[in-house]
Amino acid sequence: MTPFGKRLRELRDERGLSAKDMAAGLGVSPAYLSALEHGRRGKPNKRFVHRVCQYLGIIWDEAEALQRIAELSHPRVVVETAGLTPEATELANRLADRIATLPDDVVARWLAELRVEPGARPVGTEPKPTE
Repeated sequence: MTPFGKRLRELRDERGLSAKDMAAGLGVSPAYLSALEHGRRGKPNKRFVHRVCQYLGIIWDEAEALQRIAELSHPRVVVETAGLTPEATELANRLADRIATLPDDVVARWLAELRVEPGARPVGTEPKPTE
């Protein structure tokens, strides 16, 4: 399952919609919607995400968040390391080799670290006030 597929299913469930009804409302087949929800299709294009937002009445920040999630939802990722350090290439290859066997807590911890904006301090590392 991709982040977009997970969120799409949550939105559908929150609204009490069947996959068949939502697919009809979006003008896609139930099989396509199921494939998106289960991560068997690539990331959706912006036009499709826009249609989802219109259909579900999603606006502003929530619509932008759904588009960001869609951008991070390609189930077959390619990491280009040409021009990077040997360590970066090793990291990409080790991650590719082991991602399927990483414990959930490790994935969650690494993902939390990667979600921190470059230059920002990770939560819990703020400087302590001096007295």
